[in-house]
Amino acid sequence: MADSLMIRLVHEAQAGDRIAFDQLVRMFQGRVFGLVMQRLRNAAEADEVVQDVFLRAFCKLSQLEDPQRFAGWIGQIAVRLSINRALRRPAETCVEAEVFDGVEQSAETPLEDLLRMEDAAQVRAGLQQLSRLDRDTLWAFYFEGASLREMSEQFDSPVGTIKRRLHTARGRLRDVISGMQPA
Repeated sequence: MADSLMIRLVHEAQAGDRIAFDQLVRMFQGRVFGLVMQRLRNAAEADEVVQDVFLRAFCKLSQLEDPQRFAGWIGQIAVRLSINRALRRPAETCVEAEVFDGVEQSAETPLEDLLRMEDAAQVRAGLQQLSRLDRDTLWAFYFEGASLREMSEQFDSPVGTIKRRLHTARGRLRDVISGMQPA
């Protein structure tokens, strides 16, 4: 009786009946999950592959010539896709717990935070003391993230000139900031 029901559902699904295909999914979902889980040993990955299996089966169902072979056919798709997934996933690595000890200590101390803000204020003040061209060049490159080619178009100058301007402007900013430092 189960085979005749499966055959009837396959015929109906091949004719475009989505409800029949949904019933086939419900009928074979556990078996397909088991086949995939044997190879992947990860429930989350297995769930994804099971979805891919039924999606592939839905798209290729018209190619199944003998509806009696649906169970084996869907099983082959499941095995093939789970093997593909297993081969493509990155290798698992095992790391000692001590490696992660420094991760939690990334919060800045108040002193580091103050020094960072002070450095940023000095850079802003130094930029204000530069000529407009130097300031605009440095701003476009470092703060707006413009590429040399984009800057070449923006400033209507060749890329080589932009490189020279950046080099010169950095040197001038360094000189201005070093002059602001207490001796």
